[in-house]
Amino acid sequence: MDRWRGRVALVTGASVGIGAAVAAELVRCGMTVVGCARDLDKLQKLAAECKSAGHTGVLVPFKCDLTNEEEIQSMFSAIKAEHKGVDVCINNAGLAHPEPLLSGNTSSWKNMLDVNVLALSICTREAYQSMKERNVDDGHIININSICGHRVINSTDGHFYTATKYAVTALTEALRQELREAKTHIRATSISPGVVKTEFAGRFFKNDAEKANLLYSMYKVLDAVDIANAVTYVLTSPPHVQIGEIVLQPVEEAF
Repeated sequence: MDRWRGRVALVTGASVGIGAAVAAELVRCGMTVVGCARDLDKLQKLAAECKSAGHTGVLVPFKCDLTNEEEIQSMFSAIKAEHKGVDVCINNAGLAHPEPLLSGNTSSWKNMLDVNVLALSICTREAYQSMKERNVDDGHIININSICGHRVINSTDGHFYTATKYAVTALTEALRQELREAKTHIRATSISPGVVKTEFAGRFFKNDAEKANLLYSMYKVLDAVDIANAVTYVLTSPPHVQIGEIVLQPVEEAF
């Protein structure tokens, strides 16, 4: 990670779970990390923890509602003004609502599309433009995807969420093609975890702790730091190596 020391990474959804673990790891490696989320208090707490740990990098908290394009644009403008621009973009923010295809709520479907697909695409576009205008030719865009981006699990409540993650798989490969056509060496990677122990399940099950705990207790699931380690693995790959996709699952996971 030496070549990334002192450079700027954006991590969306950085206040909890995978995003927080990724942000903390990149700070540990010496990067300036702009962590964005709606919960500024949690971001500030994470920034203080990184500072007290003596990490060589720094976490810059930034409040941003990713469903609002104007807020995303303002965030990138602030990054440009204060840190010159983005060298690494980690599109981590994502959410799921238990809304089946035959009876789901339209507003929940739109919310999933806004965060999982549109916000990811907007951040990708803005990150690329930031790199391009500064002649950054070795940047990296990493999309935190899901195993659901590769197979349809027989779980009615998750089918629309699955569709958004299939979109992430397609968008990442399409991005790789467009970057190549643009004759740049900026790389694109999708990281697709199976079950990870975070706040995700609790939110999906409408804060039904019993269901979430059952999901996490059936076998040893992944930890958020496992995904953070996958991110640093991707970032430390040689410049001529394109890692398009990483799928990582708990050993005992059946689907």
